[in-house]
Amino acid sequence: DTSCSIRERRCPRWGSAPGRLNPASSAPPSRAGYRHIDCAREYHNEKEIGLALKRLFEEEVVKREDLFITSKLWNDCHAPEDVPEALNESLNDLQLDYLDLYLIHCPFSVKKGTNHSPENYVTPDIPATWGAMEKLHDAGKALAIGVSNFSSKKLGDLLDVARVPPAVNQVECHPCWQQTKLHNFCQSTGVHLSAYSPLGSPGTSWMNGNVLEEPIIISIAEKLGKTPGQVALLWNIQMGHGVLPKSTNPERIKQNLDVYDWTFPADMLAKFSGIKQARLLRGDMMINPQSVYKTHEELWDGEI
Repeated sequence: DTSCSIRERRCPRWGSAPGRLNPASSAPPSRAGYRHIDCAREYHNEKEIGLALKRLFEEEVVKREDLFITSKLWNDCHAPEDVPEALNESLNDLQLDYLDLYLIHCPFSVKKGTNHSPENYVTPDIPATWGAMEKLHDAGKALAIGVSNFSSKKLGDLLDVARVPPAVNQVECHPCWQQTKLHNFCQSTGVHLSAYSPLGSPGTSWMNGNVLEEPIIISIAEKLGKTPGQVALLWNIQMGHGVLPKSTNPERIKQNLDVYDWTFPADMLAKFSGIKQARLLRGDMMINPQSVYKTHEELWDGEI
């Protein structure tokens, strides 16, 4: 199955998380077959993506209703009165009337229009922020709403108070950080787990994991005649997760899609349990003696 159900909306399991790009290079993912475009204000490329989408629609490459477009609420817009303004800014930049999915980017808050310096920290009020998200859902501006970077505990706390339950939790997930506890919790509560950095984000300065250099992944790839990237992506898909690889390379974009005519046999799938686990994105910017999270343990509620 190449899609999953998110609150009665079919969402492609495959998505593209475009990197820094210009309008000419932002169209290839959709031309190659991607139908889920993962955006965020903090990625600083929504205007460019909006121009590319406009061109795709004008050239009738794809219809708006055939795309699933996600964006995210950044940490300085958690006050309930700031949430609709933030969504409208993303909609204007993307040149869209609605989003298929809108996520709280992190369970961490700073003052409006500021950075992550300690003097700007604000104690998060996730239930209040979520209430504003629910109103956007009610208004049809976000067909589904969810969260990102939430631990099992934080997700459970939100589920306890939410009128509209979060449809998605988008988190780091790959064979070297399998999120077993969170995977099981999401399955038991009906929250879809969407995997960012499913390849470990090689080549980036902020993450640059060595997922594709993991010996077990390389061994499986050699036995199957596939690339390590394809093996890493298929692992997430067989676990039932959506995947959001980031690439602006047209050939790699097409290569990433080639995972639907093969699967791992049970004995080979079991080998993934032997991979040493390590979280790559530890959330250092949210850890500070003056922060609500003094340690990584507090931020991730032990899921480290």
